[in-house]
Amino acid sequence: MNLIFIYGKPATGKLTVARELARLTGYKLFHNHQTVDLLLSVFDFGSKPFVELREEIWIKVFARAAKERLHGLIFTFAPETTVQPKFIEQVLDAVEPAGSRVRFVELTCAMDEVYRRIDHKSRQQSGKITSHEVYEKLEAAGVFATSHMPKPDVSIDTGKLNPAEAAAKIAKELRLPKV
Repeated sequence: MNLIFIYGKPATGKLTVARELARLTGYKLFHNHQTVDLLLSVFDFGSKPFVELREEIWIKVFARAAKERLHGLIFTFAPETTVQPKFIEQVLDAVEPAGSRVRFVELTCAMDEVYRRIDHKSRQQSGKITSHEVYEKLEAAGVFATSHMPKPDVSIDTGKLNPAEAAAKIAKELRLPKV
């Protein structure tokens, strides 16, 4: 299985690009907010049970997908300080023994583009950050630092490419099959 691990700061287009990539490749899409939103219905964000269960669910899904030999899985991820430092190592440990490969894709864009996107209606529907002020406060506090992430196999500035172009570039650079 190819696990395409798309990461980046909020409003860099992770879910939008992932949807295009899933359409292009036929890979399944596992968006991080599917788990986050589930757990927020019971636990506060960042609480011990939230953090532990969130990562346990993510890891179990990856491991089971690898065991079941899914052709490919796309995961979207926003690095932030409530994610445990060992998470990436756990992802690799969960899928590589089954012969699967993790490919890291980093999405970036200029801050003016982030601010243009941050209050978009689609973000409000999924419980994402939708306030410039909240984003600025969290960014200043270092909440979205990506320095602990592995070097990406592909890095794309989504301010320069539309989602379909970004997905096509990912598929080409990672040599992913197209449906």
